[in-house]
Amino acid sequence: MMHLLSKIKNLVKKQGGKAKKPWHDLRVSYLLPAREQFPILHQQINGQPLIYLDNAATTQKPLAVLDASRAYYETINANIHRGTHALARAATAAYEAARKTVATHLGCTDPDELIFTSGCTDSINLAAHCLSARLQPGDEILISTLEHHANIVPWQMACERTGAILKVIPCDDHGVLDQEAFKSLLNERTKVLALGWISNAFGTVHPIVAMTALAKQQGAIVLIDAAQAVPHLTIDVKSLGCDLLTFSGHKVYAPTGIGALWGRRELLESLPPYRGGGEMIKEVSFTGTTYNDLPFKYEAGTPNIEGAIAFAAALDFVDSIGKAAIQHHETALMRAAEMELQQIDGIRLYGPADRCGALSFAVDGVHAYDLGTFLDQMGVAVRTGHHCCQPLMARFGITGTTRASFALYNTLEEIAAFGTATRRAVRMLR
Repeated sequence: MMHLLSKIKNLVKKQGGKAKKPWHDLRVSYLLPAREQFPILHQQINGQPLIYLDNAATTQKPLAVLDASRAYYETINANIHRGTHALARAATAAYEAARKTVATHLGCTDPDELIFTSGCTDSINLAAHCLSARLQPGDEILISTLEHHANIVPWQMACERTGAILKVIPCDDHGVLDQEAFKSLLNERTKVLALGWISNAFGTVHPIVAMTALAKQQGAIVLIDAAQAVPHLTIDVKSLGCDLLTFSGHKVYAPTGIGALWGRRELLESLPPYRGGGEMIKEVSFTGTTYNDLPFKYEAGTPNIEGAIAFAAALDFVDSIGKAAIQHHETALMRAAEMELQQIDGIRLYGPADRCGALSFAVDGVHAYDLGTFLDQMGVAVRTGHHCCQPLMARFGITGTTRASFALYNTLEEIAAFGTATRRAVRMLR
């Protein structure tokens, strides 16, 4: 990859600074070979080349993932862990190898701390349900204004079950959390801090290491919703200091219906199971049940075997490119998109200048839904609405935004086309 970057820098120098865009030094897309691995991108929408900028909702899947899914069903499809025949043994080995791959991607050295779930929402619900056993009336759960509904509603439900109180960290006009307010909210009654690492709506990156450390000083259990972080950042759970971390596969080039919950072993071992059924037990009788060891204690029933295997294939694909290269590329996309949109009169970009992954905006006199519809007619896929963040939208006095979000396969040429299409749509709608 470093050799490829050197070649790109040389190409840029040969252009002599004559490129038309203000971001000309970034215009060569050095991840273009990776883009070729995504078959869905090579099509037209409404007669225009597809420009897919809805990656915060879900990412597209590379051939490595598609091949892994197909290979599982064509060669080793069987239920796992309890069968003695050849297919069952092969499927079990592949599933557990996938667990190790996902754990390693998070910097986790103990694969048994990695629980497969159906996605980030399922992971947070698991945590909120199990942690309810530790909550009492008057205990406090701390979340932030920028949370996705998936990191709000499960905690509201936990409060309903236990009598705990939900507290909310406010944000400033840039969509950045108020750290002084956060510190004032922390106290000995704070039992849980549940915090998204990156806002799916505004792209705000929270200082989770520092916030986690402060919460731990009060004895709180810290859960990090990393659904938007895993696709863009290097993750090392051991250095974060948190107790639990959740994310979805489909945000990071894997299939839908698969995700993960990482948790500290001692915490997971101390909590009750989430669901009952096969696999999560050692012994069952009508007088009682003995629960299984980690990770099986939290994986009742037949899991998404194919999804887990394809999940690992997606992370292997990401690692083959390198997170540093992906971060560099996506930062260039973000800066280019900001420059393109800032050419529009009456535009407002939401979130801080160092936003990551997602760029939300609104244009005076133009409804977000109308803008998204016009962009679709020009082959550009963006997201419009409240992005499952209605409390955040209420904080800013709006009902929603238009959101462009980026992935490793997007190109700077696509960003230029997105800018042109957005300016054209705004002219037509005003």
